[in-house]
Amino acid sequence: MKRFVPKTFWQWVFALIMTGGAYATVVRVLYGLGGATNLTDKFPWGIWIGFDILCGVGLAAGGFTLAATVHIFNLKKYKPIVRPAILTAFLGYLLVIVALMFDLGKPYNIWHPLIMWNPHSVMFEVGWCVTLYTTVLSLEFAPVVCERFGWRLPLKWLHKVEIPLIIVGILLSTLHQSSLGTLYVIMPEKLYPLWYSPLLPVLFFVSAVTVGLAMTIFESWHSSRAFGRQLELPLLQGMARVLAVLLSFYLVMRFLDLLQRDALRLLRVPRTETYLFALEIALLLLPAMLLFREHVRRSPAALYACAVMVVFGFITNRLNVSLTGMEAGSGARYIPKWTEIMVTLSIIALGFFIFRTAVKHLPIFTSEEENHTHAPQFASVPVMAGRK
Repeated sequence: MKRFVPKTFWQWVFALIMTGGAYATVVRVLYGLGGATNLTDKFPWGIWIGFDILCGVGLAAGGFTLAATVHIFNLKKYKPIVRPAILTAFLGYLLVIVALMFDLGKPYNIWHPLIMWNPHSVMFEVGWCVTLYTTVLSLEFAPVVCERFGWRLPLKWLHKVEIPLIIVGILLSTLHQSSLGTLYVIMPEKLYPLWYSPLLPVLFFVSAVTVGLAMTIFESWHSSRAFGRQLELPLLQGMARVLAVLLSFYLVMRFLDLLQRDALRLLRVPRTETYLFALEIALLLLPAMLLFREHVRRSPAALYACAVMVVFGFITNRLNVSLTGMEAGSGARYIPKWTEIMVTLSIIALGFFIFRTAVKHLPIFTSEEENHTHAPQFASVPVMAGRK
């Protein structure tokens, strides 16, 4: 077996991150949550819940969004980008489960909710939905593996159940995307009023669909550079128009909710929550305005920049809800320990590595000729960087 020798800057970065993550994992296993985190009884949920799980589940929403667009609404022109979106979603959910194993006090008991039912618990519903939807995503992704190895019979059966699987996946994803918001509805005294709302389940679902589209643009842009492919600009332009409308709808809903709850007055209070709320809104409002402009949608760089802002705006929102908005109510100050950060970074790096490996060895992308049959006849967009 050849020894792995990093040859580029990013390979060195990956190796360093994974080494740090491995060490942090050893600390977590040997010394428990107390030794590996800055969590306390007053503040028991930190970055592993706020980022790795709440953000991870939302960022994987492109899978059910694109699957519904192509197979339920019959918009076949988006078919070339469905498989990458499903791969992103599948990896996202698998890595969410990995992150959850770090956060659980007794990770070897993760299977308990499957047999010890508590239907009155929001966590029970989230656990079952994530388990079932991960299973559905594995079946949605299975045809890619079957094609790669020429397994015709399983592929035939998977195609027969494709539509029912997608419908089940949409239902499950809708349930648990909203249920993550429901977790915080039950703690009105603890969550800061700028983020607490009875509409949190709806807001969580709408924002997840929104960031799912942004993640698809983000992934398409990076794939075009990393694998020497043409950017599906006509498809991404259509998604950008929808993204602009969804962002506008989400922001209007947020501010109408604040107005109805008389929480707008809190924006005049000079405190950390106010500033981070302003950052969150700015990261979503700017791309919402820009994406209504045709010249922005026609520019790959501008599209990518808007998608990045939406992704960071979404992450800021989830961290504001789970961390910023909870500190004042808990009476505790939480700053992640370096081992918590290293675990999170290693999970992200692992996701990029697995995605790149899957694309190299599996038929994730359709052929260029098939792409052109689905897309309108626009001038092709030059690839800005070749293969590494």
